[in-house]
Amino acid sequence: MSETAGREWRFYLDDMRAFAEKVLTYTDGFDQQGFTDSGLNYDATVRNLELIGEAATHIPCEIRENNPQIP
Repeated sequence: MSETAGREWRFYLDDMRAFAEKVLTYTDGFDQQGFTDSGLNYDATVRNLELIGEAATHIPCEIRENNPQIP
């Protein structure tokens, strides 16, 4: 059985917030060129953005439909 089987969808919101906070930390103080040249910061940011997208797939359609103001 998957380790996420039965996990409450609200926990994914917490995950998404934590990933977003990491993105802000990893990008702080960089201009665009410095960020893309940074290597580790760039890779870590891209990975956390991927994780946000993955976590978002676990939010039920009903919740998404009831909150269209949230992209």
